Amino acid sequence: MARRVHRATYDPAVTSPAVPPIDPTNLRPRAQASWALYDFANTIFSFAIVSGAIGLWLTDDSRFGAGPGQLMLSVAVALSVGLNALVSPILGALSDRGGRRLPFLLFFTALCVLPCAIVGSSSPLIGVALFVVANFAYQAALIYYDATLRTVSRPESRGRLSGIGTAVGYLGTIVVGLLIFLFDTPVEARFLLAGVLYALFAIPIFVFVKEERAGGAERVTVGDVAGSWSQLRHSIAHAGEVPGLRRFLVGRFFYSDAVNTVIVVMSVVAVEAVGLTVREANLVLLGLTVVAIAMSIVWGWSVDRIGPRLTLRIVLGSWAVGLVIGAISLSLSGSTRIAVFMVAGAILGSGLGGVQVADRVFMVRLAPPERLGEFFGLYGLVGKASQVIGQLLYGAIVFFLLDAFHVGAYQLAVVSLLGTMIVGLWLVWPVSDRWAGSGEIVAPPERLAPAAAPLEPRT
Repeated sequence: MARRVHRATYDPAVTSPAVPPIDPTNLRPRAQASWALYDFANTIFSFAIVSGAIGLWLTDDSRFGAGPGQLMLSVAVALSVGLNALVSPILGALSDRGGRRLPFLLFFTALCVLPCAIVGSSSPLIGVALFVVANFAYQAALIYYDATLRTVSRPESRGRLSGIGTAVGYLGTIVVGLLIFLFDTPVEARFLLAGVLYALFAIPIFVFVKEERAGGAERVTVGDVAGSWSQLRHSIAHAGEVPGLRRFLVGRFFYSDAVNTVIVVMSVVAVEAVGLTVREANLVLLGLTVVAIAMSIVWGWSVDRIGPRLTLRIVLGSWAVGLVIGAISLSLSGSTRIAVFMVAGAILGSGLGGVQVADRVFMVRLAPPERLGEFFGLYGLVGKASQVIGQLLYGAIVFFLLDAFHVGAYQLAVVSLLGTMIVGLWLVWPVSDRWAGSGEIVAPPERLAPAAAPLEPRT
C-alpha cells in the first residue's frame, strides 16, 4: 500500500535531477568562509531587527504602546512566518527542480534588505507591512542557505562547518550590537543599518561559491511554479519514506516554538519585565552572544564527535533548564532578578547556537541528496508554523493578562514555552541519525540500512 501511494503521488514536475559531485573549489577555505559569512550577514537582521528594533519600535508609546505593540509584533511575525511556511516546501522543491539554490538565495536576500532599510522612516502600519515582507524573505532565504551546506562541505566535517557558520553568525550580532551601543543608534535608524550590513556581507557567497546546474536540470518556469502548489502533499508522502523523518519534523515543530519565540521577545522581556533600559538590554544581549559564539564551536565539535542526535538531546535539555530559571527570575526583584535572568540568558544563548548547529546537520542526515531542497522546505515549514502559533500564544497571554498580572503575564508566557520544548524533546528522542539513504553515513550497520530504505538522515 505504501509503495502504491508513493507512485501515485510522485510528481515529475518537481523531481530532482541527478545530484552533481561537490565542486572541489567549494571545499577551499575562501568558499567555506564566504558561506559562513552569509550567516554573519543574516544574523545581523535577526538580532538587530527581529530580536530588537521591531519590538521596541512597535511597543513605543508614540506608536502602539506596550500591550497592543506586543500583540502587533506577534501578529506581524505570525503573518510573515505563516505565509512563508505555506510556501516553504514549494520553494525548496523548485530549487531541486532547477538544480541550483544560489539564484533563489540572491532574490530573497534582496527582498529582505530593501524593505528592511525603510521601516524606520515609515508610519506604524506601513512599517509593519514592510517588516512582514522583509521577515518573509529572510525566512525564505534560510531554506536555500541551509541547503547549500552540502555544497561546501564533506559529511565528516559538516558539523564543524555548521558550527563555524553559527559562530560567525553570532559575530555579526556582536558587530551590529557594538555599533548600536557605541553610537547610541536610535531604534528608527537600526533598520537602515541592518539592511546595509546584511547586503554588504552577503555578497561573498554569490561571488566565491560555485554551483553547477545538475545533470538533467531544467530552468524553472512559471508553469513549474503554478504546478508546484500540489507539492506539499507529495513532499509529506516522500518524507514518509525516510525512517523517523516525520517524527523529527513534528518534534521540531514543538521545540522551535520556544526557540523562535525567545529570539523575537528577548529584548522586550528584558526591558518591560526585567526592568533594563534599552541600552542596558542591548549590552546584556551582546554579552550573552559571546557565550553563544564560544558554545557554537563546541556544539559543532560535538556533532562531529557524538552525532547530531545526542547533541540535540543535550541542547534541548539545557533549554528546558534555562526556561525554568528564566521563569523563576521574573518572580524575583532588584539585582537578584537581573542576575538570575542573565544566568538563564546564558544557558539559552548557548543552546540557541546548539539547536541551529545540531538540527541543521540532523536534517542533512535525514535527506537524500536529490530531495535536499524539498525536505529543507518541510524543515522550514514546521519551524515557521510553530513560530506562528508560538507568537500568537505568547502575544495573547501577555496582551490579556498584562493588566491583571503585570510581570506575571510574561512569566506565564515563558512557562508556556517550556511545555512545548519538553514535548519536542520527547518526540525527537528516539529518531536515529544513522540512516544510510542520505549518503552521509559511509558504512552503516546493515540493521540501520535495510534494503527497502530509500534515503538517509541528518539540524
